[in-house]
Amino acid sequence: MDFSLFYFTYDGAGGCQRALHSLLIEGARFADRHGFTAVWTPEQHFHPFGGIYPNPALAGAAVAAITDRIEIRAGSVVGPLHDPIGNAEEWAMVDNLSDGRVALSFGPGWGGTDFVLAPEDYSQRREVLLRTIDTVRRLWRQEEIELADGTAEPASKSIYPAPIRPEVPFWLTSAGSLETFRAAGQIGAGLLTHLLCHNLDELAKKITIYREAYAGTEAPQVAVMLPAFLGQDREVVRRTARVPFLRTQAGQLLHAPGDVLPGVDPDDVAPEDLEFVVEQAFDSYIESGGLFGQVEVAARLLDRLAEIGVDEVACMIDLDVEASAVLASLGHLAALKDAWRRS
Repeated sequence: MDFSLFYFTYDGAGGCQRALHSLLIEGARFADRHGFTAVWTPEQHFHPFGGIYPNPALAGAAVAAITDRIEIRAGSVVGPLHDPIGNAEEWAMVDNLSDGRVALSFGPGWGGTDFVLAPEDYSQRREVLLRTIDTVRRLWRQEEIELADGTAEPASKSIYPAPIRPEVPFWLTSAGSLETFRAAGQIGAGLLTHLLCHNLDELAKKITIYREAYAGTEAPQVAVMLPAFLGQDREVVRRTARVPFLRTQAGQLLHAPGDVLPGVDPDDVAPEDLEFVVEQAFDSYIESGGLFGQVEVAARLLDRLAEIGVDEVACMIDLDVEASAVLASLGHLAALKDAWRRS
């Protein structure tokens, strides 16, 4: 499996944005020096979770300027929110800055709040997304597309600058929808997902469906985003990560599959019991939903991911933990990567 770094930081009240952006830069430098495959820069959200990165191409340009080897990926471009010409030109610029290291994952967007930029597309966001992917890929190949100009006359347009890569590698982002897994295979895309909305057994079945539907010319690729925070003492790691992780992930944990919180319907939980229920979900999730604790423990989850056909682990490192602590933990993450590959 490949290993990459994934950013989707939470900017809580009083958070130091300068430190968060510094984590992006210093983490990318570390990944470039220590054999990681890629850095994923996050999509746009009008929310503290993910909100400090308004455009993944801007973050990607910063990464391009200070790295030499790693691939620079959007994780993700929210296709329905932006003009495909703008998307293609911005990332073509990053491709030039990085000498041909760009790849893109496309997503349909989250809730309706994000669609203040394109409210008319919310109800049909998945259909718009597929059209956007097709247009961006055509523009990337330097094909012209037909548009209307300011006088309503037809005009043929291509993008500038021309990208370095003749074809842009691309993924489809899915929270867990079986239809999205199948669609990714049908259009020949890679698949980017996580473990908040399905367990490992469910993910294994979806990966099988994705691979059976795959119609691309390159090898199919499944990347799974996992929260990652490693150290020598598991309890210290747990205490450090607990509050930040619950603050950013509580809603998703509560609505995760039943094996994360067996026998509990989140809608039936009384407000005074909510903290206890979320704690229980965290205790279960930390065992199987992320790379937490010691290298030896985390390696067992990697074994299982490899068994079910995962090709890459995208390690989400910005969990609203002190940036210096995260940077210190990256050495353990690199050790995990190297030890697992050797074994």
